[in-house]
Parts: sequence; structure tokens; C-alpha cells
Amino acid sequence: MTKSGFVSIIGRPNSGKSTLLNRLVGEKISIVTDKPQTTRRVLRGILTRPEGQITFLDTPGIHKPIHRMNERMMSSVRGAMADVDLILLIVDASTSFGRGDEFTLDLLKPISTKKILLLNKIDRIQKNQLLPIIDRYSRLGNFEQTIPISALTGENVEEVINEIFKYLSVGPMFYPPDQMTDQPERAIAAEMIREKLIMFTQEEMPYSTAVVIDRFEEGEKIHRIFATIFVERESQKAIVIGKGGQKLKDIGTEARKDLEAFFERKIFLELHVKVRKNWRDDEDTLRALGLVP
Repeated sequence: MTKSGFVSIIGRPNSGKSTLLNRLVGEKISIVTDKPQTTRRVLRGILTRPEGQITFLDTPGIHKPIHRMNERMMSSVRGAMADVDLILLIVDASTSFGRGDEFTLDLLKPISTKKILLLNKIDRIQKNQLLPIIDRYSRLGNFEQTIPISALTGENVEEVINEIFKYLSVGPMFYPPDQMTDQPERAIAAEMIREKLIMFTQEEMPYSTAVVIDRFEEGEKIHRIFATIFVERESQKAIVIGKGGQKLKDIGTEARKDLEAFFERKIFLELHVKVRKNWRDDEDTLRALGLVP
């Protein structure tokens, strides 16, 4: 008999949630950058083993919201912690404990679901630095156990999977064995483009951009994807396009490479840049991004 269940991965921005999800399912289904708040909505990753099936929920980083978009992001985090079988709190062990960590623990306190603490990025620290961190979290939080890991290198990730199965009940598989995510292809394409957008604009505007897929035409040999990049100001539009359109071309080229690897076929990608003031507080744009039901 096989086990199945739903497991939420939560944590502060840049704690390594998306890197862990990709490592767990063995495929890049969640974009990864070094910028906080890269993940804006809940993404599901599916791991199927002989023991059963785990559906992971990768969530936006826990933060205090400023815009309506951020409020929606935090609402999705709270929703992802409800009605799941287990919660994984992932913490960046290479950074100092701060108010954001206190805020996260306070968010978890009223939740009765069993929790496992993952101390991530242990490849960046000395092992003897872990003991004080483990002691602090054991005093402040209620965790079934603590597992030091490196989502980047894969250290102890297999142990995490084994432990998760111990907390799951016997049940049916909710997805086909070869399925690794339930994201629509349009959403995957938009995220891959946004990853390259963040990469090429760096510190200039990581939070004020969005990608919407206007058309997604599937073919046997080639997919044709037409997407719009939204920014909030004309000056930002100029940054994205770059001198002579070079930066937009570079974004498209790198995104196309990842899209072709994921979809395993040729990709025609056409990008446009539009200004939409205050889109982070605009319900229509947030709905197009999947942040509003």
C-alpha cells in the first residue's frame, strides 16, 4: 500500500524554498534567483516513489506586505499551511536570526499541523555553528525534528524525503506517476521569462516587473509564445529594452533556451514591454498573474 499527502515548504525570502523544491522533484519547475520575493504564488511539485506520492507546495517568502500583490502573496502562504499533512520550515542557517524569523515563528504558532525544521545552506557554514541555531529554534518553535540540509548540493535531502513519508498516511496518488507539477504550461513559460528578466535587470527593478503570456500556440515541432513584460514607469521600460533593444533580446534568448529544454521542442518567443502604472495594486493584472482568483 502506498502513502500520499501534501507538504508545504515555507520560509523567509531567499531561504532556498524553490531550490529545495527543484531538488526534491528532480526537475526545474520553480524559478530561482538571488532576489527576495522571486516566488509570487504557490507552486506544486510532485514526487512519486515506490513508497507513494508527495505533493509539495512551494510558497512565496514570508514578509510583511506593502502592495496588494504582497497581501495576495501572504494570503497564499496562509492558505498553503491549511489542510496539509506536514509543514517544512526552511531557514537560511548562514544568516543571523532576526525579526523576520520571529515573525515567521509567530505565524506558525497557532497552526497544529506537524512541522519539520530544515536548516538550509549548511554548505556555507561550519558544522559547529549549527548547535546554537538548533537550540534557539527548539526553544521558540514546536518542531518534530530538525534536519540540516543543503538544497543546492543535495546534502541530506534524501533524508528529508524519507522522514516525510513517515508522517504521511496510506492513500491514493492524486497525479500520474510521471507528472512533476500541475502548473499550466503558460504559467511555466511566464515564470521562465521572468527569471531571465530578473537576471538581466539585477538590482534595477526586481519587484516592479511582471510577465503575462498573451498567446501560447502549441505545435508538434515548435511552440509559439507571445508574452508581455509589464513595468511601472517609462524609465523601467527603457532599462528592460536596453540600448538598441539588446537587453530584451538577451532576455528572450536565454528564456528560449530554458523553454526549449523544458518543453523538449523548438520555441519561437516574442516579447513586448508595456508600462502599466501601479500594476502591483491592480486587480486585473494580479488576476492575469494568477495571484487573484
